[in-house]
Amino acid sequence: MGTVPAAAAKADLGKRLVAGLIDGLLAAGVSFLPVVGGIAAVLYMLLRDGLEVEFMDRRSIGKKLLKLRPVRLDGQPMDLTASARRNLSLCVGYVGTILTVIPLLGWGLAMLLGLAGLALVVVELVLVLADPEGRRMGDRWAGTRVVEASD
Repeated sequence: MGTVPAAAAKADLGKRLVAGLIDGLLAAGVSFLPVVGGIAAVLYMLLRDGLEVEFMDRRSIGKKLLKLRPVRLDGQPMDLTASARRNLSLCVGYVGTILTVIPLLGWGLAMLLGLAGLALVVVELVLVLADPEGRRMGDRWAGTRVVEASD
């Protein structure tokens, strides 16, 4: 795993958005698989920054491709708990994909969760723009920030 200096540069917002789009598209693609796909999509979006998968190096596929890294402020390596805390607010909309297997009621709930998820994404984007370190609500909950990485 690559190391990140304590004073690593704040991640470029454009790179963060593209990385998030890559991860979102991957999860959306998987979510089309009935029942299991929705569960897999939610789990990926929730745990993506703490997975101990060698090619991902404890960061999402989008962050890996764009050379970004989420880091914990306490210096510990990213883990599943920190990842779940930092990504919880971004997973609300994905939970709706699981509910789409329930006719009518599930579809309505999925739409409501989708709208709530969209609202949370907007709040998170505003926070990233307003915070000097680019920390959003999820980063505050998990004690993390996203930085530029050399690898």
